[in-house]
Formats: sequence, structure tokens, C-alpha cells
Amino acid sequence: MTTAAAGRQVELEIGGMTCASCAARIEKKLNRMDGVTATVNYATEKAKVSFDGGVAVDDLIATVEATGYSAVLPAPPASAGSGPEQSAPDELTSLRQRLLTAVVLAVPVIAMAMVPALQFDNWQWLSLTLTAPVVVYAAWPFHRAAWTNLRHGAATMDTLISVGTLAAFGWSLWALFFGTAGMTGMKHPFEFTISRGDGSGNIYLEAAAGVTAFILAGRYFEARSKRKAGAALTALLQLGAKDVAVLRDGREVRVPTGELTVGDRFVVRPGEKIATDGTVREGNSAVDASMLTGESVPVEVAPGDGVTGATVNAGGRIVVEATRVGADTQLARMARLVEDAQNGKAAVQRLADRISAVFVPVVIALAVATLGYWLGVGEGASAAFTAAVAVLIIACPCALGLATPTALMVGTGRGAQLGILIKGPEVLESTRAVDTIVLDKTGTVTTGVMTLTEVHVAEGEDEKTVLRLAGALEHASEHPIARAVATAAEERTGGPLPVPEDFANVPGLGVQGVVEGHAVLVGREKLLTEWTAFLPADLVAAKAAAEAKGRTAVAVGWDGAARGILVVADAVKPTSAEAVTRLRALGLTPMLLTGDNEAVARAVAEEVGIAADDVIAEVMPEDKLAVIKRLQAEGRSVAMVGDGVNDAAALAQADLGLAMGTGTDAAIEAGDLTLVRGDLRVAADAIRLSRRTLGTIKVNLFWAFGYNVAALPLAAAGLLNPMIAGAAMAFSSVFVVGNSLRLRSFKA
Repeated sequence: MTTAAAGRQVELEIGGMTCASCAARIEKKLNRMDGVTATVNYATEKAKVSFDGGVAVDDLIATVEATGYSAVLPAPPASAGSGPEQSAPDELTSLRQRLLTAVVLAVPVIAMAMVPALQFDNWQWLSLTLTAPVVVYAAWPFHRAAWTNLRHGAATMDTLISVGTLAAFGWSLWALFFGTAGMTGMKHPFEFTISRGDGSGNIYLEAAAGVTAFILAGRYFEARSKRKAGAALTALLQLGAKDVAVLRDGREVRVPTGELTVGDRFVVRPGEKIATDGTVREGNSAVDASMLTGESVPVEVAPGDGVTGATVNAGGRIVVEATRVGADTQLARMARLVEDAQNGKAAVQRLADRISAVFVPVVIALAVATLGYWLGVGEGASAAFTAAVAVLIIACPCALGLATPTALMVGTGRGAQLGILIKGPEVLESTRAVDTIVLDKTGTVTTGVMTLTEVHVAEGEDEKTVLRLAGALEHASEHPIARAVATAAEERTGGPLPVPEDFANVPGLGVQGVVEGHAVLVGREKLLTEWTAFLPADLVAAKAAAEAKGRTAVAVGWDGAARGILVVADAVKPTSAEAVTRLRALGLTPMLLTGDNEAVARAVAEEVGIAADDVIAEVMPEDKLAVIKRLQAEGRSVAMVGDGVNDAAALAQADLGLAMGTGTDAAIEAGDLTLVRGDLRVAADAIRLSRRTLGTIKVNLFWAFGYNVAALPLAAAGLLNPMIAGAAMAFSSVFVVGNSLRLRSFKA
């Protein structure tokens, strides 16, 4: 703890929050402390606190606990897997058990109350038997939260749910045991009359059981999406190599990556991940760093060059000396960036929670005032309690419990059919405001795979011959550019490629060998000039044109003469230009963001229809995050589309993160929406669907609250016939469900 205090910044894991207003209360209490600035995130269940030397970590924890919640310092990385990781599934399992109990028992209770034909003799006692476990066991989290809030002088939706269900259940017990509702042959007829009654013959068990089941369903789906909030960090850290071949006394010894120390030398073979950040000491290779940097072209490395952990060795065997290990590596720093971006996001409070801050106290005050008024005018205790309880029951949010989950369920279901995964209701609010959409280049706008795009041959040469001989030689190489040439050669020549003889890799220049009796050279222009095979003017022009667009030009020659230029590039997806047009139609400004060089970025932007002024190139992962922050500081609401580890922090920071489903797990977990098909056009559909779903939720919430507000005066006046209340509540729920089902007609 002293270490954390010395740094004047600490992160606390918060327990016991049930809604966004809980996070707001904790944040408010912490910020009232002298020298303390705190941000509490309901989604990640963490508080990020900055404080001065006059405050201890124990003081912060004590303040949170005094507010009615728990707070602990996060477990150290080595044991992190044994703490929250295990408790989260337990919490979700408990919630699922309560939900199943509520649904199984509430369905027959609601059916008997709403369908007179099912009301056999003494049906009301069966309803009581089924409802009791729902109110006592399934609704326990609401009662516990309401009690905690009461002790600290606060009221949330939990308070209203708890008071409403207990009032409905309590009044039903009174009516059954002391009123006329327990008599054999008692019925719930549908009488649409407004009259004052004493309520001794009415039971509200279906309201208590139904509300509990509906709202538990919403809490369960919310908890399931919250559980994934920290998965981006886990996905990032799992990208690294699990073990490594360390050189000890001239021998290779396989050890876990965590045992590496600075100065250790380790071997990386072709296709293996580099275990940690380091410097190449032996060997030459090409390293595929696109997952970290976004640079589509593999980077050539030689002794003395630096390499980054979790990147892939795409060429030959190399020996690397570790320079950074553990929490100091670039991968670990990126994980911290993602976590900081998630915690720094403003917690989006749900509309229901915001309204409940005023609605709940008003309803409770109105119920008390109603009781006092009818007692005061001499109407008798029975009529007074009937009216007061009616106020609480009619305000209990039955349709409100359905408003968000049903729309979200239908919207996300329809989205899944279209290749769109929506993570939660907070995401929908973000889609409404976004005005700028930042597109990562590699793997998002482009395919992310090197592809042969052009073939230029010298005068008198045959294109298929150039491809066949070059492809045969490149087929023997592991280099990604070589694979692009070999794959295209096989496809375009329509047959198997010949096997080369005397194949040799020329470090940093290319490859050479004998194919069908010809001494073939494939690689940089310098490789050919060393063998006095100079490019003719037309091939020089083709090479210059390709490089001006940021593409890679591969020279091909044999028998002492230059024969062709093969142009390799990360090809633009055929649907990207149409996608940019659709995004503009939604009122968004598309921007291109990439780690590639300026020439490549501008060429891609021109091809898909993005303005040159909206291109930001040659950025590292930390810079991507900074770009998003800068745009937000300019007053823009920013959406980000990406697919790589290098995009994870930016996706988490953006107001709306859209991850391509064809990308890395880290990016997918950091994003708010996942586009399963990897087609950028789906981004436009995702935003449209999200906005439509949000609109549906708002209509549902308006109806749910409107119904309660309109019925409250009748209840307070003692004129609310329970059957009208039951029918109105049922119709309100049916309306909400029907309105949500309209989302099934959404078309891409």
C-alpha cells in the first residue's frame, strides 16, 4: 500500500455496485475527500484514484466501504488469475440460478392471475407457494441493495423494485390471511371499473413474481456483457509466447517466458513468436510486426536491430538478446494503455437509472402521503393501506424491466444474423452521437495480406514465364512477399511450379537459384545489378510508379538480363470504397489511420474516397491512442474501426469501438461492436442498427414511465381497480415486447 501511496495514484477493485448510479455515488464520495480525484467505472468495476500525500490508500478504501460497497487493491499479476477471474463466474452463476428460479415459478403465477379459466378452487394458495421463493430468494440482491442504500440515505431502482415487490407480496399475505382473498372459490375477474375499495379481496402475487423475473433477466444479460469488459487485457497478454529456447552454456533450454531476464539470449525459429523485446545478435530474417505496428510489409532484421515481443519471425533462424521483460515490454505497455482507456471512459448511465434518482423518492413520498391523507380524512386503515400500496405497485417497473432487455435481445439477435455483435446498451448510446469514424488501414480497409497486384515484363518477355520462374524460386522462401508471389504464380500459370536447384537466400536482397536451367534472381534491384542485370527504362518507370504509391517492387531476372517487375501490396478490399460512401451518408467523416508510410496511406485513401487531409500515417500504437484523444479534445465524438493488437487501446478509448471479427482477440474484446464478416460495409449497418435499437429502447422507456406516471394519480386517489392495474400492466408489457420485435424487420 505504501508503494501505491508514494505514486499518488492507485486503482481499486469495487464490489457491490448494481447500477450506474452506484458508481456515481462512490465517485462523488471519493471526490469530496481533500486532494482526491477519482473516476469510477461501473462496467469494469474499478476506481482510478489520484491523491496527494496527505491521504492513505486505507482512507480511500474506508470511504468506499462507508458508502456501502467493498474496495480492494488489485491482486498482483502473478496471482491475478486466482482472484477476480474466479469470483466473476461464481457471481454470474448465482444470478443465473436466481433468474431460472424466478422464471420457472413466475410463469404459472402470472398465467393463473391473468387467465380466469385457470383459477381453480384455492388457486391463490398455489400462487402464494410459488411466489414466496421468488420474492425471498430470487429477489434477494434487490432487497440487499435497497437495505444498503437505505443505510446511506440513497435510493436507486433497486429500492423501488424491493419496496414494490415486498409491498405487493405483503399486501397479498394480508388479503389472504386476514381479508377475503383466501376464501375458496376466490376469482380475479376482469372488471374495468374505477371504484374505491378496501383491497382485502385482491392479491398482487403476479406483480411481485413477474417484476422480479423480468428485471433479473435484464441484470443477467448486463452482467454477462460486463464480465467481458476486462477480457481485452487477458487477450493481449495471451498473445505473447508461452515458452522460449534460451541459450545456456551453448545449449538450448526450453523455459517459460516468465523466467527470462534481461541479457538472456534465446533462439527464434521461422514461424515462432519472439518471446520478449530484444536485440538481434545472430542471423537475418523478416519479422511480421503488423499485429503491433499496423505496418503491412514485414521488417527485415539483422544483427543489431531491435525486435518486439509477440511479433512473428517470418524468415530465418535468429538469436535475440532480451532487453526488456515482463511489465516493461511493449505488449505489457499496450495492455496498460487499453486498461487506462477503459477506465478513463465516462460511465454512461442508463436512462432508467438517471430518472430513478428522482422517480424513486417521489413515489415513496407519494405512497406515504397517500397513506397519511386517507387516514387523516377518516377513510379507515384498510382503504388507506390499499391506496398506499396501490401507489407502490403501480409504480413498480414491470414494463421498465422489459424495456431495455427485450429491445437489446431482438436488436442483438438481428445484428448477429447480419454479422454484427453488440456488447451492451451503453454501446447504443454512443452510436447516436458519433460524427467522425477513424478507419485502421491494414486488415480493415485492406485485406491485411500481401498480394501480387501488377506484373510488368521487359520487351519480348512472356508474363507467364516470368511468373513461373520467379514463383518457383519464391516458393522455397518463407518471406511473406515471397509467398504472395508464389501463390499468384500458381494461380495464374495454372499448374505446379518447378522445383529450383541451388536455392540460396541473399540476406536483405532476395533469393537466387537455378530453375529449368536458368540462373534466376528475384529481389531488390541491387541484387540484379550485382550480377550486371540492369533494368531497362520501361521497368525502371514501372518500379518508380509502384514505389510512389507505397507498394513493393520485386525485380526478376535470369541469365544476366532483367526480365520483369512484380508489384506486391496489401490490396484494398473490394467493398471498402462503397463502405466509405455509406458512412458519409450517415453523417460521419471517415479518416484513415495507419502505421504504414505516407505514400501507401494516401494511395489507399484515394482509392476508397477518403480526403487527403483526413489521412494520418506512420503512427505507433501509443500515437493511435493519442490521435483518438486529440480528436475527442477537438469536440468530436469518435468511432474507431480496427482489427489488430495495435488498435486495442484506441478502440477502448474511442466513444464507439468497432472491431473486425477477422482480427485479433484483443481488438475484438476492446471494441464495443464486433463486425463478424470483416466487411467494412457492415460498420455502416452496425451504426444504423444500433441507432434504431436505441430509439426503440427510448420509446419503450417513455411508455413504461408514462404508464406509471399516468396511473399514479388514480392509485393515490384510491380509484385504481386492481384488475385495471393488472390489465394495464400486461398491456404495457405487451406493447414494449411488440415494439421491440419490430427490430426483426431491420434490413442491411
